[in-house]
Amino acid sequence: MIITAVDVVRVAVPAHEPPFVWRAGLPGSEPAADGAWLVIRTDTGVSGLAFALRGAMLQDVVDRRIRAELVGRDPIARELLWDRIWELDRIDRFPVFVQGIVDVALWDLAGKAVGLPVYQLLGSYRESLPAYASTVTFGSIEEYLDVADQCLELGFPAIKLHAWGDARKDARLSEALREHVGPDVPLMFDGSAGFDLLDATYLGKALSDADYLWYEEPMREFSVTAYKWLAERVDVPLIVAEVAEGSHMKTADFIAAGCAAAVRTSTGLRGGFTGAMRTAHLADAFLLRAEVHGPGETSRHLCMSISNTTYYESLIVSNPVRRPAEVDASGNVHAPTLPGVGFEEAWGDGVPAPLAAALAD
Repeated sequence: MIITAVDVVRVAVPAHEPPFVWRAGLPGSEPAADGAWLVIRTDTGVSGLAFALRGAMLQDVVDRRIRAELVGRDPIARELLWDRIWELDRIDRFPVFVQGIVDVALWDLAGKAVGLPVYQLLGSYRESLPAYASTVTFGSIEEYLDVADQCLELGFPAIKLHAWGDARKDARLSEALREHVGPDVPLMFDGSAGFDLLDATYLGKALSDADYLWYEEPMREFSVTAYKWLAERVDVPLIVAEVAEGSHMKTADFIAAGCAAAVRTSTGLRGGFTGAMRTAHLADAFLLRAEVHGPGETSRHLCMSISNTTYYESLIVSNPVRRPAEVDASGNVHAPTLPGVGFEEAWGDGVPAPLAAALAD
C-alpha cells in the first residue's frame, strides 16, 4: 500500500450553540470557523481522515511540507512517518495540532484497511469507562451547584470545575461544591493556566482541604520548576503536561521533577495516537495515571486502549445540562464500533458535502 495523495478539504464550521465562556482572559466557545479534513489516499482505494479546526493553518503546512513528505510512502509505517513530521517541525515549527492530525489520519486509514476500530489496533484494554462532567464557566456559585445536581442526576459519577480564574472566588466555589455534594463524589479542578505560583498555592491548599482528586494546569506549563515548587507547597495531586509542547519528552521532564501525580495525554496535543500512547506508557513506567484530555472520537479510542486512565472527559456546556450522546444514563462511555476512528458515527446527516465530493474523485 502506497500513499498517492494528501488533500486538505476545507469546510465551514458553524458557531457553537449555545455559546459558552471560559475563565477571565480566555475566549469563549468557538465562533464560525474555517475547518478542514485531511484526506490521505492510497493506491488500494482506502483513505484516512482527520479533522482540524484551523483549516488555513493545515492547508499551509500540507502544501509547503507534508504532502511532499508523505506521497509515495507506506502509510502503515506510522512510527517512521511520526519521526519524519517531527523532523520537519524543527524547520517549520508547526502548530502543535499538526503532527496529531497526520497521525490520526494514518491510524484511521490502517483501521479501515483491516476493518477494525483504532482502539483494537492500539491494543484494547476495556469496552467502557466512566465519564466525568467537565463544566465550562458558569455565572455564580448557585448556578454551579445547580449544574452539579443535574450532572449527578444524569448519571455522571464525578465533576470537574472550570471556574473564573480568581483564586479566592474559585476557592470558595470549590469548598461550596464539596459541601454540597458530600464527601463521596470525586471532584477535580482545572485552572486553565490562570494563576501564578502564589495564587496557585492559595487555591491548591483549599482544594486539598476539600479533598479534590486532582488539580489540573493551574499555571502555564512553560516552567517545570514552578510546578515542582507548587508540588512542594500543596497536598492536592497535580495533573500536569497537558499543553506543553514536546509530546512524551516534555512529559518526562515533569515526571523527573517530581511534580506529577498524574499526566495528561491526547491526540491533539501529544502528536496523535502515536504520541499519546508513548505518553501513557511513559507514565505507566512510573506507576502514574495518564488521563485523556477532552472529549471526542479520538479520546474514546484512547480511553479504551490505555490501562492507566480512569475517566472520559465529557464537556458540559449549557444549563440546563444536556448529556452528550456518547455518554449513557449510567454515566459511561463505550468503545467505538466503526472501522478506523469512526468519524462517520457523528455524521447524522451524512458525509459533509465538500468531503463527500472529494472522496468521490
